[in-house]
Amino acid sequence: MIRRLLQPDAALLDDPSPRRIARVAGVTVLCLAAYGFTTGFWRSPQLGVYVAIKMPLLIACTLGCNGILNGLFGLLLGGLGFRESLLALLSAFAASALLLGSLAPVTFMLALDAPPPHSDNATSAHSGYLLFHVVLIAIAGITGTLLLFRILRNRCATPAVASVTMLSWLAGNGILGAQFSWIFRPFFGSPHLEVAFLRDHPMEGGFHESVWRAVRHFTGDDPRLAAIAMLGIAAVLARPMFRTLFPRPQTIRP
Repeated sequence: MIRRLLQPDAALLDDPSPRRIARVAGVTVLCLAAYGFTTGFWRSPQLGVYVAIKMPLLIACTLGCNGILNGLFGLLLGGLGFRESLLALLSAFAASALLLGSLAPVTFMLALDAPPPHSDNATSAHSGYLLFHVVLIAIAGITGTLLLFRILRNRCATPAVASVTMLSWLAGNGILGAQFSWIFRPFFGSPHLEVAFLRDHPMEGGFHESVWRAVRHFTGDDPRLAAIAMLGIAAVLARPMFRTLFPRPQTIRP
């Protein structure tokens, strides 16, 4: 099953049985829990346990909302329906979770090696730690979703519909996932705040504002360097999407 998730074929969406969905969901939960523990462990083992619980909840909320939206979108465009959209997005999240879970030993060692949360460099360490994991999660999420593009080309009415559907999946996962992650915070644990399962005012502020503050702190509070860094991160994340959705035509050598 793991190989089928990482190397999906056209028959991936042919068996939306409850048993298969439960198996894919189980793999997703286990991998996300393992990775989530390593992200919160830097602040404290208690937060690591909290994040191991919250990471699957975050994906479940994102999957539910984005699956419904893209199910409606697919019906309008003549692409995938509700059940196929949910199974496809669950498979994409499962592939992303496998990638993150495979890196859990590395991120756990990173948490052990980083300056502790009560050290003088804790604020800078937190900013770098947050940015590293945000980029890592984004890369894993984009990669897991793009794995299904070949299936979309076979399932959708036209290649244009497949491309638009893929872009809607990526946009929905990115926007909804970012907002839900802010509501379910903390995931990384600010060194100056008490460890808690949820913050007292989860709707105040926003995910992108927090990332911007981390980038500014990491670049010495220089807004120009921070803007350049944000553009660089955006370019790194956008490159695989454009290469997959708009591949270069292959030239035939004589």
